[in-house]
Amino acid sequence: MDYFLAIITLVFCSFLPLLELRFSIPLGFFATLYGVHIDWWWVVPICILANVALGIVAFEILLPILEFFRKRWTWFRERLWPHVEKRKQKLKPVVDRYGEWGLAIFIGVPLPGTGALTGAVGAFLLGFERRRFYVANFAGVLIAGIAVTAICLLIQNGVVAEDSWVSRLFLGEAPISSVEQ
Repeated sequence: MDYFLAIITLVFCSFLPLLELRFSIPLGFFATLYGVHIDWWWVVPICILANVALGIVAFEILLPILEFFRKRWTWFRERLWPHVEKRKQKLKPVVDRYGEWGLAIFIGVPLPGTGALTGAVGAFLLGFERRRFYVANFAGVLIAGIAVTAICLLIQNGVVAEDSWVSRLFLGEAPISSVEQ
């Protein structure tokens, strides 16, 4: 039961807007959820599949509902829709230049304001066909998942620790630890 709750937590965190994989993969790497530590090779596919599902759900269900609200209610069109349009304008130059691979790169950059949800909003507004969005969504989430996993593995394996080669490279020599003082 505890493993199930830990997996549900990772899936839920992968669905959080603006955070998505940038939060769920490090959470699975470094946190003990409900007294359970899930190995990273399980965390990564769970979070990637959940994030791919987020993009599909947003593209297929959420966005047509938002479009319905926009047409039906003035307050929605005036107060909330400008935020959606801003995402569209941010994505349009990349998609115009690179097509579905531009969308994949936009989704794959692990920074706030990008990701599967924002990519789905942009793809819907730009009139992407379903197949093109699915390919871009999967590729982009995979790119983000690999990038975040690589960073987590580097941290987990001590690349940024006091006595690591990165520390020696930037500081010149290993710092004196509190034990040696």
